[in-house]
Amino acid sequence: MDNARLASIPTGLINDNALASAVRNTCLSFLERRDALGLSNPGTFENINREVARDVLLTNFMFTGLRAEWNKPISNSPIFQLSHQLSMGAQGMSPYTFSALYGSSKVFLQGTMENDGSLVARSNYRWNDSLITKTNAQIQSSQSMLSIENDFSGRDFTASLKAMNPSILEGGVKGIFIASYLQSVTPSLALGIEAVWQRVAMNSSPEALLSYGARYKGLDWIASLQMQTEGPQGSAISSSYWRRLTDKVSVGTDLSLQFAPGLSGQGGLMGGSLQKEGSATAGAKYEFRASTFRAQVDSKGRLSCLLEKTILPAVRVTFAGEMDHLKQQAKVGVGVSVEAMSEDLMEQAEKGGVQAPAVPF
Repeated sequence: MDNARLASIPTGLINDNALASAVRNTCLSFLERRDALGLSNPGTFENINREVARDVLLTNFMFTGLRAEWNKPISNSPIFQLSHQLSMGAQGMSPYTFSALYGSSKVFLQGTMENDGSLVARSNYRWNDSLITKTNAQIQSSQSMLSIENDFSGRDFTASLKAMNPSILEGGVKGIFIASYLQSVTPSLALGIEAVWQRVAMNSSPEALLSYGARYKGLDWIASLQMQTEGPQGSAISSSYWRRLTDKVSVGTDLSLQFAPGLSGQGGLMGGSLQKEGSATAGAKYEFRASTFRAQVDSKGRLSCLLEKTILPAVRVTFAGEMDHLKQQAKVGVGVSVEAMSEDLMEQAEKGGVQAPAVPF
């Protein structure tokens, strides 16, 4: 409730009641001080370390083998695009994938079908400026998955509720349910909490755990910390640090430490020893005029790099490589992406006559 909505409440009865008047004045004072802080939306708890995990490090970009992609934009407003992808020798990638994408200011739809019949469908719907509903469905020969997520973005907070494979058809509730909340408390600091409840089958006991997170934003750097409380798989602590060195160069580090109960020994939970496992990753991103280079090294002895270069306005080439010094293994990936845009759409893009809508990704 904001100041305007509080002020619109009739004050006749409130002023006659001392308790109600005190509550109203307290709320108004709190909201005024909150406005004076100038807080901004911190994003979602899931993406609390997005600058490092999604932009600098190679987790979402690395691939092996040969890959060729052909994109055919049909329309810019609304966005409508078809895509064909061929791959060979790539781990975890289908030899052929067809996908279609549609996006407007309210709706985002994407469907992907592989040569073995596996289907992945995503849809986002923007109810208003604050609420977005996201659904993701996967149909495969081995297993299927359905997730439904609702994100509510306030002026200085974000609340999310997510359900994965929910079901009440077996006499009870099962699935995975995740609720999270991230709140800006100062212009630089945001604090959040995430709760997870899951039950795989009705003959198994439900499991629950809590995670706490903090995100601090400096002038040209961002640090985040996450702590997962003790659950069936133990507890974990992870931290990340991102810094922009120049307009073209940014670096990031990610540290994680896991504590899991052992099966024997003394001093751990239920008489077992406490096993510890940690990992560290450092990476850098260089942005040039027509290319982007990423490199990272981790504590397991793996050195990885990826180069994306635009050789023509519609042609992009990607080179990826990874060397595992401990296992004495090397992996290489080469990809080519071609965007077959029609002359009409190309003229519109050059003139800037049609602007793409703000798609609710």
